[in-house]
Amino acid sequence: MPYNFDRVCDRRNTDCAKWDFVQSIFGRDDVIPMWVADMDFPVAPQIVEALIKRAEHPFYGYTSPGPGVIEAVVERMKRKFNWTIKPEWVVFTPGVVPALNAAIRMLTHPGDEVILQEPVYYPFFPAITSGGCRIASNELRLVNGRYEMDYEGMEKLFQSKAGMTPVPSRVKAVMLCNPHNPVGRLWNREELIAAGEIALRHGAVVISDEIHCELLFKGYRHTPFASISEEFAQNSIVCMAPSKTFNLAGLEASSIIIPNRNLRREFSRIREGILPAPNLFGYTALEAAYRFGDEWLDELLEYLQGNLDFVLQYFAGKIPRIKVVKPEGTYLVWLDCRDLGMDDMALRAFMREQARVGFDDGFLFGSGGSGFERMNIACPRTILEEALNRIESAVNSL
Repeated sequence: MPYNFDRVCDRRNTDCAKWDFVQSIFGRDDVIPMWVADMDFPVAPQIVEALIKRAEHPFYGYTSPGPGVIEAVVERMKRKFNWTIKPEWVVFTPGVVPALNAAIRMLTHPGDEVILQEPVYYPFFPAITSGGCRIASNELRLVNGRYEMDYEGMEKLFQSKAGMTPVPSRVKAVMLCNPHNPVGRLWNREELIAAGEIALRHGAVVISDEIHCELLFKGYRHTPFASISEEFAQNSIVCMAPSKTFNLAGLEASSIIIPNRNLRREFSRIREGILPAPNLFGYTALEAAYRFGDEWLDELLEYLQGNLDFVLQYFAGKIPRIKVVKPEGTYLVWLDCRDLGMDDMALRAFMREQARVGFDDGFLFGSGGSGFERMNIACPRTILEEALNRIESAVNSL
């Protein structure tokens, strides 16, 4: 059935983080919010129907994931990625970010280091530092408008020395983001193998955030890190969820796939009493999305492709001083605003006050993010066009 992604829905007065708190976040109420990774599209009706049916059963007590929920995840991995996983590998959490925090605490002690590929999703930073660990920055390289991993730099991060005497590396984990947020790269099989082999050589576990893995533009196919080899599977923690793909972030249900039995046992131990399981509506939505949401998702991806094409053409033709780093996945677009000649605070003020659009500022994403902005294009095209018109007028006024 055709879904109308052009329809503008009023999300105000629903306690919506994206729309109801514009004044407090951006300092004025006439800003178009395009920051948080939350789509302005209604979810698939099959998910709504499943939630209503569950809500009509008037018991909301403690809930465990039933066989159907686990089976939906196992089948999804096989059908979408040709990845055969076992049901016992799946651990459910109320979100990927809490799982990342638990995984780092499991793998490290205070003073240890975790490799991050900056600029990267900013909740990764406190996930490392709040437990007393340090960030080992392996900054991505922007080459001819496309980001690449720096493998030589990653290798060097394991080669710490005290004077002339080698000491054991304190790097215990490598965090991957694939597709990468905010730069939009989908790391291919060869790139993942290169990074994974470095981690294996040095005994570091790979924590792979793959929450955007089904939001891909035409011509791209996702490879789960742990699906590449048995060695990679036994040395990794893969974090997935339907929350970005099906716009279900508020229901907080994620699938953490841990093939290694010892890692899985330790992950379960470290989260006990701290990190709860998803709520019953999260389980319901996850299963409905994975079983019945593909038609909606196919049409969504077509619409997002149209939005991306519109953005690329608009900036190239009307706002050439801002360069678009073309994404391969996610619905987030990384804008290179360095030609505007502003420092980060001036750029933030310019976008909010002159352009009246609310982005995530690039410097929040760490090293290499200065002079960039992250824009969410998962909205009706009329809203997107209005935002680009505002940016064009503001840039032309400089």
